[in-house]
Order: sequence, then C-alpha cells, then structure tokens
Amino acid sequence: MKFSSVLKIAVLAVPLMMASCRSHKKVVTDTPVAISPEQAELLDRVDSHTQRNMTFVGSKLKFTVNVDNKEISLSGNLRMKRNDVIRLQLMALGLVEAARLEFTQDYVLIMDRINKQFLKAPYHDVEFLRNSGINFNTLQALFWNELFQPGKADLSKEDRKLFTLKSLGDGEAVINFEDGDGEKVRSKMFYSWLVNELTGRIKTTNIMYRDAANGNTQLNWDYREFKDLGSKLFPSDMNVTLTTPKKEVKLGIRLNSLNNDDDWDLRTRVSSKYREVEVDEILHRIMSL
Repeated sequence: MKFSSVLKIAVLAVPLMMASCRSHKKVVTDTPVAISPEQAELLDRVDSHTQRNMTFVGSKLKFTVNVDNKEISLSGNLRMKRNDVIRLQLMALGLVEAARLEFTQDYVLIMDRINKQFLKAPYHDVEFLRNSGINFNTLQALFWNELFQPGKADLSKEDRKLFTLKSLGDGEAVINFEDGDGEKVRSKMFYSWLVNELTGRIKTTNIMYRDAANGNTQLNWDYREFKDLGSKLFPSDMNVTLTTPKKEVKLGIRLNSLNNDDDWDLRTRVSSKYREVEVDEILHRIMSL
C-alpha cells in the first residue's frame, strides 16, 4: 500500500468511525432505573477516575493504522484541553506534519498538509456527525477513559441512574446505556463499558450501531496501559477497532511522554494556500477507501 493511501486512511479514520453510526431517532425518556447499592458504589468507583481537575494533557504519540492486513506507523503529537479541544498531529517520516485533526466543542477541522486541503465545519453542518450521537464530549470521554451519555458534557448522579449494570464474574462487570425506551423502542445505538469491579477502571468502551438489514457496525476502544499523570492514572496505550459489514480498520494510539503542557495555541489557523474541501467530497473519499 502506498504511503499516500495509508496516510489518507489515517487522516480520515476518526471521522470514518463517527460516520459509521448512522442516523437514529433519539427517544430517551430519562426514566431512572432502579439500581442496587452495590451497583451505585461501582458507578461511584468508575466516576472517581474522571479527570475533572486536570485541564491540559499532551504527549508524543505513535499512531498505527492497520487496514486490509497492511500496517503503517506514524509519529505525532496529541494535545488536549479538557472541555475545549482535542488535536492530533501526524508526522510523515517523523519529520514533517502531514495531517492534523482538531476537534472543538463547535467544529471539526481536518487538514491534509501534503495536498493542502482542509475541512472545517460545525458539527450540526456535518450530517454524519450530527446524527451519529458522537460529538466532542463523546470523543473526549474515549480519550480520557470515562463514561458518557450522548449530549452530556458531564454526568450527574441522576444521569448515572440511566445506566444498567451486570456482573460478569471474575472481577468484571458491564455497564450499558441505550438511546431507547426499554421494550417500547429498541434504539439502533447501544453503548457499553467493560469495567474492573474492584478498581472501577474502564477496560473497553463499545459503541454499536445495529442494522438488521445491512449488518451491525461497532467501535471498540480498548485501554491496555495507564501511566501516572498528576494524582491519577491516564490511558497511555489504546487500541481502536472499527468493524463494518465491509471493512475493519484498526488504530493503535500509544502515548509515550504524558505531560500537562499548556504552552500551545488552542486553535489552528488555516493558511489561505489551503483549498477547502466540501463535506460530500470527504464522504466520497471515505467511501472509496
């Protein structure tokens, strides 16, 4: 596989994951579910790992893309400011920035540095982002190893009552959340987290789009290693797998120098030399991979 082809996959992998979750009707009735004291304690343990007091997280990273049994590794940087921005910079041959993905509360920016192209649009203007239920807050929760509910910036105790829990034995439990109304409406969107019952640490996050006609699409975000960052542990080795009826894309994200550096520009300014790419063109490129 040519480097340019794999780079295109790397640039488009994150929005492809978001695009995999198609349009769905949100019908949550926000009816609390009765949970036992033991289940409430487990949710408290999971919530205790939420990094609410940490503002900046950064690291050098190794970004691995595997598709069609072919793999390429890119170096780069990850910079995040909580509740504000997530930025991935990918380097070609470890020397030149080849691509940049920037997510804020208001818009997504995808830059192809090599071909001088970019897409910048608010979430509500990008249909596959608007309808997926995956927004900035969801993406932040995935990087930060936290529970989430679509449309929620943070979870209150009342929000947590909407989760269902089940012990699997061997020190593991599964936490589920569905955008539906129980037996009345079975949503196509389903979210689950595999957690360690003793520590409350999330081991895997799964987001599934259920389609009886065309087959299910799901995103698995696995956490393999944690490192000290401040007073808590932060995920430093993550494997991401997107499985569709037609394709499987695997990403490896390894952070090797975690820090709290705040000396960087929070927003990327796009040069006038770049050509803006329409949403339809981005979708066409994704579907033609």
